[in-house]
Amino acid sequence: MRIFDPHIHMTSRTTDDYERMYAAGVRALVEPAFWLGQPRTSVDTFVDYFDGLVGWEPFRAAQFGIRHHCTIALNPKEAGDPRCRPVLEILPRYLEKDGVVAVGEVGYDSMTPEEDEIFARQLALAVEHGLPALVHTPHRDKAAGTRRSLDVVRESGIGAERVVIDHLNEVTAGLVAGTGCWMGFSIYPDTKMDEDRMVDILREYGTERVLVNSAADWGRSDPLKTRRTGDAMLAAGFTEADVDRVLWENPVAFYGQSGRLVLEETAEAGQLFAGNSVLRGGRS
Repeated sequence: MRIFDPHIHMTSRTTDDYERMYAAGVRALVEPAFWLGQPRTSVDTFVDYFDGLVGWEPFRAAQFGIRHHCTIALNPKEAGDPRCRPVLEILPRYLEKDGVVAVGEVGYDSMTPEEDEIFARQLALAVEHGLPALVHTPHRDKAAGTRRSLDVVRESGIGAERVVIDHLNEVTAGLVAGTGCWMGFSIYPDTKMDEDRMVDILREYGTERVLVNSAADWGRSDPLKTRRTGDAMLAAGFTEADVDRVLWENPVAFYGQSGRLVLEETAEAGQLFAGNSVLRGGRS
């Protein structure tokens, strides 16, 4: 089983996770820029974070046989913080970098007027830079937030086929199905969606324009949820071709619209820098 996780926050994960993911079939991923859990107080902290997403993290992933890509944006959680608004001015230079395959995560947290403005401005950047957009739907008032997100997408002029509306569930999937946007689902241990519910959604809506991700981050999450979803699909009677479409072909098709995917195999896991004890927690 080959897997492309289209939304996972590897900055929050360990090298052990990379090894486990490779063993489970993960060969490529996208890491969206997101809220780190601690409020950031200056633009410089974003610069350091974005530099890590386009530099260090792809280097780290390659050592374990995994191709790393990212999306760049000012996330909704920080959109209302006046200390963070100047981040919008530095985004264009990152949106031109290799390995940046979309603008994201953008969207809503609390659905404030400030979030409306930042969301619209970043969709405009996606159009300007010819990139897809990854839209985060809010944890609260999810149906209202999904409807509002779709309205902003329509008003922005970006092609619906270049947008994924993420963190959907049984309540919101029907709102996105048929709009032309891609449907994104995050599979979690306790919240959002689980693999069995995901199978039911695939039965109802089919496998077209569906992205399944682990969204694993610094909270309780599981970077192997993509693999567990594939196994659940097979147990439920889906074919290997169905699984490959959901877990590989679909994310390749969506992010491939950026023209920046690199999917050639890297060196075998652990081989590239096998002698570097620093990467394994030891001393040089």
